[in-house]
Amino acid sequence: MFAGAGCGDVHSYVQSGNVIFSAAPALSARLPSLISAQIAKRFGYKIPVVLRTSEQLGKVIRNNPFLKAAVAEEELHVLFLADMPASRSVEDLDPDRSPSDSFQVRGQEVYLWLPNGVARTKLTNQYFDSKLATTSTGRNWRTVTKLFELMNA
Repeated sequence: MFAGAGCGDVHSYVQSGNVIFSAAPALSARLPSLISAQIAKRFGYKIPVVLRTSEQLGKVIRNNPFLKAAVAEEELHVLFLADMPASRSVEDLDPDRSPSDSFQVRGQEVYLWLPNGVARTKLTNQYFDSKLATTSTGRNWRTVTKLFELMNA
């Protein structure tokens, strides 16, 4: 679908919807709706598409507030938001929603520290999507750093 839309150097990484490609900025701006429409037409599912450039992903990595705390890599996750959340919505998030878990919203990302694992947290995509009025997609830290590495290879 990405190649058909005009992207170059299209590669996927693991089976969770990670696609690395090159595209002109004008095409990149249209890709989320274009690819989402193609998925709906071909498979019958309405799936949101969230994109990040290599530069944006590098910033995500540099801005992780939990790295300074020397947190174990397997406890770190990032939710990538499709839209910039309203400041008031971010302020209304419940910091005690999932005891022992922590989060920080920075721009269009929600950084998660989940010491008890992603399966036990109440800090879910559904929670953040509903509270921030957007759509998110999550990745573990290992995948985030690997995607960045592949984008810059």
